[in-house]
Amino acid sequence: MRNYNALGLIFANMHDEAIRDCTAVRSMGSLPFGGRYRLIDFVLSGMVNAGITKVGVITKSNYQSLMDHLGSGKAWDLSRKNEGLYFLPPRSSDDAMYQGRIGSLADVIPFLNHSKEELVILSDCHVVSSMDYQAMLKAHVESGADVTVACQHGVVPTLSDIPVMTLDAEKRVADLLIGRISEEEAYYGVGAYVMRKDWLLRTVTEAVARNQLHFERDVLQRRLGELRIYGYEVPSLMMPIYSVESYFKANLALLENEVREQLFPKSRPVYTKLKDCDPVQYGLHAQVTNSLVGDGAHVDGTVKNCIVFRGANISRHATLENCVIMQNVTVGDNCKLGNVIADKNVVFRNGCRLQGSDSYPVYIAKNSIV
Repeated sequence: MRNYNALGLIFANMHDEAIRDCTAVRSMGSLPFGGRYRLIDFVLSGMVNAGITKVGVITKSNYQSLMDHLGSGKAWDLSRKNEGLYFLPPRSSDDAMYQGRIGSLADVIPFLNHSKEELVILSDCHVVSSMDYQAMLKAHVESGADVTVACQHGVVPTLSDIPVMTLDAEKRVADLLIGRISEEEAYYGVGAYVMRKDWLLRTVTEAVARNQLHFERDVLQRRLGELRIYGYEVPSLMMPIYSVESYFKANLALLENEVREQLFPKSRPVYTKLKDCDPVQYGLHAQVTNSLVGDGAHVDGTVKNCIVFRGANISRHATLENCVIMQNVTVGDNCKLGNVIADKNVVFRNGCRLQGSDSYPVYIAKNSIV
């Protein structure tokens, strides 16, 4: 397998506004998922699996939990003397600069100038996937494209700045719209791009000089006729996170064997920060059905079709169905929860009753007492 000379840039805060309830105290990249992971784990692991040894994480705000999670990058084999993992915090306090990618990229020009790699992968964190970045790099080189856009075909997620594309027979982008136009299926971008580093540096410098801050609208759409922009249709499963509902459904989708097999292939493992926890403790009254329960949890109630994170405590006679219970949540005696997302450190007092729906789950904010 050929290792392409590429570096990765991850936008940890892109699309924070789409799921503001969950990202009020954290970045999109550090949003917990699946009982033990964060969303950035899937992107970062994909880059490492593709042989990329230099990755920059571009942050804007609320990135303390992200730094705590990634640390030195040891879990991803990125704690190195040369290259490795880099945090790239904002250099400006002007939020207007970070409405699109251009402002963030302008801040990291010194990082790019000091990098020796020829190619750059730009990626957001809002899609859960085991994407093969090696295959995308290969498609980019073979097509001779200026920019390769990773895409999927299906119902377009409701994101205001998502690129919706028309591809010709050679997968070249013939037309590009910004934002969801209708509920019909189409090719849409999943927030991953490949391009040459020198082209990116030149493009960002010119865009800033023209006060253009939006990469998709001011670069890709405006220059569609002169640039060779190709789409790379990702063959693997992709679950975009663009609302509380989509986050809820993506978590519960992990209860299906087929989804887990596609999301965690043996050839492309997903790495995350390791924690030394005790095994799950099941009490005498525990009844657990079709659920994923993280290490260090204690269950003494009834749990059905749930994702339970590390350190959660489900008390006696509590009943949970179709719930996402994050780290260190305490559920008191005789509680009954259905279609609920409980963020970290939430406490449900004895006898609490909460019922959401599949299309409108109840979200309880971090550190709340109910």
